[in-house]
Amino acid sequence: MAQPAPTTDTKLDEKVDYFNLPCPIPFEELHREAMMSLKPDLFEGMRFDFTKMLNQKFSLNHSVLMGPTEIPSQSTETIKIPTANYEFGATFIDHPKLLLWGRILTDGRLNARVKCDVSENLTFKANAQLTNEPHMSHGMVNFDYKGKDYRTQFQLGNGALLGASYIQSVTRNLSLGGEVFWAGQHRKSGVGYAARYNTDKWVRSLKNFHCLHQLKDCGY
Repeated sequence: MAQPAPTTDTKLDEKVDYFNLPCPIPFEELHREAMMSLKPDLFEGMRFDFTKMLNQKFSLNHSVLMGPTEIPSQSTETIKIPTANYEFGATFIDHPKLLLWGRILTDGRLNARVKCDVSENLTFKANAQLTNEPHMSHGMVNFDYKGKDYRTQFQLGNGALLGASYIQSVTRNLSLGGEVFWAGQHRKSGVGYAARYNTDKWVRSLKNFHCLHQLKDCGY
């Protein structure tokens, strides 16, 4: 007696619930995510780090670095000079709303960062670097807004720098985004776009950037 053929009710592709999409990662994290995977943090020389916890929120940091430093050059040859620096820092973390971070080096550079969650969806971030070299100090302020299935960011920096980015989840695995900026001091503007596709086993991202003022591709 012949048995009836089994019915196949399984669907290869699930329907996308566009009203219940996950929130994507920030647009600025796309480049950082790729660099952490493709370009490991390697250096020549010796580094020593020591952290002293004073309490649950406040800590002091000491770092000593000895090794060559690469100097930008127009030729293909890499120029390295020997350097040695001592770095002293302090970190204050009031998890999860406030982060204060500061570092000062023996060569006079001062780095500082602030991150504050104003609300559940709005985050304020600021970072600055002060140096003894003329025209090399800079600062930037970011306002990040996290929606249900999107993120947006506005940037303000010295040198009349203005920037904005937006990234949106299209499906549960695919997110698309774009960014624009205007650097008034250097009279440059640019636009970029990106795509990110992730599964449980791998992540693939694409990001491209163009300088509109120079009318040439200056990104990756």
